[in-house]
Amino acid sequence: MPRPKCCRQIGAMPGKTCFQPEGAASSSFDEVLLTLDEYEAIRLADLEGLYQEQAASLMNVSRQTFGRIIREAHRKVADVLVNGKILKIEGGPVSMKAEKPVRCPRCRRVFSPDCDRRNEMSCPHCREHA
Repeated sequence: MPRPKCCRQIGAMPGKTCFQPEGAASSSFDEVLLTLDEYEAIRLADLEGLYQEQAASLMNVSRQTFGRIIREAHRKVADVLVNGKILKIEGGPVSMKAEKPVRCPRCRRVFSPDCDRRNEMSCPHCREHA
């Protein structure tokens, strides 16, 4: 059984979530799903021009994980462009960047809310409730 994916931080939700070839009916084309973390990776690396190390830090993942995310995102976008498929952007293990960081009162580490339990503010390091 594969290890669960860690929560990836994204800066903003996309303005548009579906792109399709001009004049195409949705039912007649194959769809490709681009997850929100893949969208964020493309935004940071290709649009903002950040190096993988910088972008990985912003997304709260390792540089190697960021490399895997961006490689898969590029493959999906290429498939959409070359084969004329519909692109949908949704889902994935993500959370929005918190406006203000949360500091654990016990271990004093800064953290963001858990992806799976947005209302439960427990420190991922010591499990203390903030």
